[in-house]
Amino acid sequence: MSDAPKHEDPLADAARQQGERHKRYLEEGEPSVAHRLAQIGVLGWMIVVPMLLGILIGRWIDHQFAMGLFWTAALLMVGLGIGSWSAWRWVNSA
Repeated sequence: MSDAPKHEDPLADAARQQGERHKRYLEEGEPSVAHRLAQIGVLGWMIVVPMLLGILIGRWIDHQFAMGLFWTAALLMVGLGIGSWSAWRWVNSA
């Protein structure tokens, strides 16, 4: 079992997380422009890579079974969903 206390109240969790962010800001200061640009780049790749994997796998399946673009389109959307979800989680965990 985890030793961390579990809060039932989402407002208390949000306040605790905001306090931790403020404390980290006071210790580390404002991030540089290069750091912000690096974060934006990582965020973009987190969305693009699963989409490209979906396209590659979908094209391979469509080629194997002569199905046009059926699996390519479907797996592109799955990749977009996975990439967006992982980017959302990364942004909210920071």
